[in-house]
Formats: sequence, C-alpha cells, structure tokens
Amino acid sequence: MLKEATLPEAKEAAHLALLLWPDHTLEDYMQEMTHLIAQPDATVILAYYDSEPIGFAQCQLRYDYVEGTSSSPVGYLEGLYVKEAFRKQGFAKNLINACEKWAKKKGCHEFASDCELENEKSLSMHLKLGFSEANRIICFKKMI
Repeated sequence: MLKEATLPEAKEAAHLALLLWPDHTLEDYMQEMTHLIAQPDATVILAYYDSEPIGFAQCQLRYDYVEGTSSSPVGYLEGLYVKEAFRKQGFAKNLINACEKWAKKKGCHEFASDCELENEKSLSMHLKLGFSEANRIICFKKMI
C-alpha cells in the first residue's frame, strides 16, 4: 500500500530517511519531513507492507533548470528508499509512479532525478524504471 505522508507520519518517514542518509540525525529528518509534508510543492510517499513502513519517496517541484529537461516546473525525485528485504518486488517502481502522478497533477510534463557517479545500484534502478541518462558531471569546490 502507498500513501502520501501526513504530519503524524513524519516520524515514520524520518526513520526511513535516516536509513538512506545516515549522516544526519533523526531529529534533523523529523524537522525536514514535517516541513516537506506541509509544502504544496513537495510530497513524501510512504510504502507499507501490512502496517509496516518499508519505503519512501520524496519528490518536489523544481523551478530552476534541471539537467536534460526543457520545461518548468519539473517533478524531481529527491530520495527513494526501500528496506532491503522488500527490494526487487516492485515497491520502488510503485513509489516512483506515485511521484510521477503527483507531479503531473502539479502541471509537470517531465520528471527527473540524479545519483552519484559511483552509485551503480541507483543508476541501474533508474534505468530499469524508465529514466534515461541526461548527463554526467563532476562538481568542483575549493576553499577561499
């Protein structure tokens, strides 16, 4: 079962986000998920197996230029996670489909995402779920 997260479910979404991005705290994600759930230009979709939250997708509208797209706004997949035991069972596909439907309702004609260059699992998943690679970049920084 999939469902758009509501404010009472922010903690469930935060726990899943912490599994995907472990470099932050649960409290950080609680604040972020609460903020995103309240925004009209963002959504968090939760996947459940029975009553257990087993995955989430976070998407939002991007109005700035999105690599490889030609319209605005663009629906953008900011994060996707499915617990290991539930992978390769269609949950990621269903989460992305739900995000795409949400973006279409918001007036989007394109949907985009990204992953790190070395993240082969994410690249493979994106390609299997209908995304096409738009570009590869290397970003630079230096302290001044």
